[in-house]
Amino acid sequence: MTTVPKVFTVKTTPKEILEKWYRLMTLGRAIDEKAPNYLKQAIGWSYHAPYAGHDGIQLAIGQIFEKEVDHIFLYYRDMLTALSCGMTAEEIILNGISKATDPTSGGRHMSNHFAKPDWHIHNVSSLTGNHTLHAVGVARGIKYYGEKAVAISVQGESSLSEGYVYEAINGASKEKLPVIFAIQDNGFGISVPKKDQTANRKVANNFTGFKNLLIIHCNGKDVFDSMNAMYEAKRHALETGMPVMVQANCIRIHSHSNSDRHELYRSEAERNYVQEYDPLVKFKRMLIRYERFTAEELEAIENEAKMELKEAHKLALKAPDPDPNTYLDFVLPEPYQPKKYVDGTHHEDGEKKKLITALNETLKAEFRNNPDTFMWGQDMANKDKGGIFNVSKGLQAEFGPKRIFNAPIAEDFIVGTANGMSRYDEKIRIVIEGAEFADYFWPAMEQYVDSSHDYWRSNGQFTPNVTIRLASGGYIGGGLYHSQNIEGSLTSIPGVRIVYPSFADDAAGLLRTAIRSRGLTMFMEPKALYNDPKAATVIPDDFEVPFGKARIRRDGEDLVMITYGNTTHMCLETAERLSKEGVSVEVIDLRSLIPLDKDTILNSVKRIGKVMVVHEDKVHSGFGAEITSMIMEEAFEFLDGPVKRVGSTFTPVGFHRSFERMILPNAEKIYTTAKEILAY
Repeated sequence: MTTVPKVFTVKTTPKEILEKWYRLMTLGRAIDEKAPNYLKQAIGWSYHAPYAGHDGIQLAIGQIFEKEVDHIFLYYRDMLTALSCGMTAEEIILNGISKATDPTSGGRHMSNHFAKPDWHIHNVSSLTGNHTLHAVGVARGIKYYGEKAVAISVQGESSLSEGYVYEAINGASKEKLPVIFAIQDNGFGISVPKKDQTANRKVANNFTGFKNLLIIHCNGKDVFDSMNAMYEAKRHALETGMPVMVQANCIRIHSHSNSDRHELYRSEAERNYVQEYDPLVKFKRMLIRYERFTAEELEAIENEAKMELKEAHKLALKAPDPDPNTYLDFVLPEPYQPKKYVDGTHHEDGEKKKLITALNETLKAEFRNNPDTFMWGQDMANKDKGGIFNVSKGLQAEFGPKRIFNAPIAEDFIVGTANGMSRYDEKIRIVIEGAEFADYFWPAMEQYVDSSHDYWRSNGQFTPNVTIRLASGGYIGGGLYHSQNIEGSLTSIPGVRIVYPSFADDAAGLLRTAIRSRGLTMFMEPKALYNDPKAATVIPDDFEVPFGKARIRRDGEDLVMITYGNTTHMCLETAERLSKEGVSVEVIDLRSLIPLDKDTILNSVKRIGKVMVVHEDKVHSGFGAEITSMIMEEAFEFLDGPVKRVGSTFTPVGFHRSFERMILPNAEKIYTTAKEILAY
């Protein structure tokens, strides 16, 4: 246990500071106790997690936070922390009853998630403890830009069981980042006792082997012990730039939330015990015992707090409700709009370049264009290595290890810290290799989903400006985890642009637009085409491709093939074969899946009448199902036959080449299906 210098005591702390603390604690407890009544009256606050029993540490966390300098990530029980940070009672209630003027989300996010982004009190999701990664990411920004500030992640002890929390603490330790992990330990994860979470009685001790991490234990029920611990934690983080973990032992006086009944799993004796150790009652008793205040003085402060709450309640009730007609707002921010190549096409004059060269040169150009661009991932920075396929070769040599660097083999960490660092400043643009192969991206899905609704959830106040690159697809003999597509799963999640180029010029143009745009973009790279001459094209300098604009790679009149990625080339090959049989085939290269160029698709469908949708991903639940459904709903009367789909079988992709030939689509399968449609 670390010994903390005693700075604050009941005898030596100035009276005006003690009065401020008591006022905050009294006001917070009054709101905490009133919150369930809003639900009973059907006014709101449908989710409330009482903080009573965490009073000392929550007060202390808020008191060390410097608004607009430090960055703090609160969790759902942090009502007093939010007040102590400077939020008003009215703002707390606006959040609780989901009003349009709620500074957290305007009623879009569930109650008891408190934020004020203008002050760097960040909007966090309900994914328990995931904001730990965001705090590490923003601390990376603090360190890089040399600011004297800290990032603070606040959470309960049970969230330390999550793997991504371990990844965050490991990363902060490795990178020596000024993060304070404030752990409020009340002994329960809803109804699960701590003994079912971890072998250590003090969960912070699970991390004692981490180099560069200072661990401080304190009594979270005691104002002075908590205050001394948090001030020491901030001093240490500022002076050394190193991470700190503060474990505060608390009690949970009430149920986990208003949907929980703790009498089902806690004995009456235990419930009575925690009532006797109420931190607010203890603090009041100390102030009177040591003659810092009279009972009458404290009663006056309590009455003032009641009046403040009453006024805040009146104002909050008068506030407008959210306008449900704004539900489509803030799904995706407006992207960068190409200036020169507005439709993403160009004349084919000059030297052809391979797709891998297009990506490499575009990355270098954009890193030169914006000095606040960063990239990390696995295998990114070892001598001449630039990712597993060397797409980013030479970038670290030119731009240095502070902008291009390796990440641990922890996909959650890669994506989560990108979200966090992008919070530091709007000018920052981040490119990450989300995983070495697309198939390995699944551990990052928690962060991907969380990042996808940041913009909507925050009512447009924050969007992660991140481009996620993934080497995708098969035809390399890679088998499981090396040859599969995942875009069919990703396209069901709103809030992310998803692009999938087939040619070098489109790869360059879409990557440039993605990096320059606000918001989250998933950039799928068909790795089988990296060095394939058939994907090589002429690429003009500063070529740009807009999102949501398909490219007709071949005009036709008898059949239209809608495709993207590896299968674009197979469709073109089949179209050429059919042309020798007198059949005119149009090939649409989507390039962009979200947003989707419906106009180009429907115009061709209405003109031609016979349609194929071809992609490498599985036919079952693949993105082609969405395209086919859209055509059936919006252009059915123009069809001269059923829309046919070609893609992978509903199996994993096998390793032996014979399995791959059976499972993945190829030109012969496309040709056979085309003949079926043409004969219809």
